[in-house]
Amino acid sequence: MSTFAAAVGRGKNGWTASELDMSGLADIDEVVDAMRDVEPDADVTLLFVESDDQYLAILRLDEGEDLRVFGSDSAFADESRIGAMLLGEIEAPALEIDDLTAADDDDEADQPATDPDADPVGDAELLNDLGINANRLLALCGQEGMLPADVTAELCGRIGCGDEMEELREA
Repeated sequence: MSTFAAAVGRGKNGWTASELDMSGLADIDEVVDAMRDVEPDADVTLLFVESDDQYLAILRLDEGEDLRVFGSDSAFADESRIGAMLLGEIEAPALEIDDLTAADDDDEADQPATDPDADPVGDAELLNDLGINANRLLALCGQEGMLPADVTAELCGRIGCGDEMEELREA
């Protein structure tokens, strides 16, 4: 499986981004340590792990503690060692892709098609205070044709670290 992993930490001087090599990490504790190293004084650190243009995992640390995890599809845990390491211990979110219905039937034509096979897991509310609610996160992850890199770019753009993430991809 091809994997891209990048962490962004928000410190006193804004966002700092760093690509992480997941292949050398043995367990979730080592992942958390690597996240802390990105910006040691960060109030928020996020890790975006994209795998095979199919799966996305997002990990969040607040002030270096309190790990929260979200995965776009539980199958990631079954299909790779990295997926199992990141998602193996978490449970399904309160909201499901199937629950994402249009609030207004008139807007139904504007709603993106969602992947009925997606089975998101974890804390879909981990980005709420950064301006991305659980419904938006699940909608992005379930939108047909959206690659994990597209979802990451959209999320990072909305929370203010889009430029830093783009620079990592171009490096």
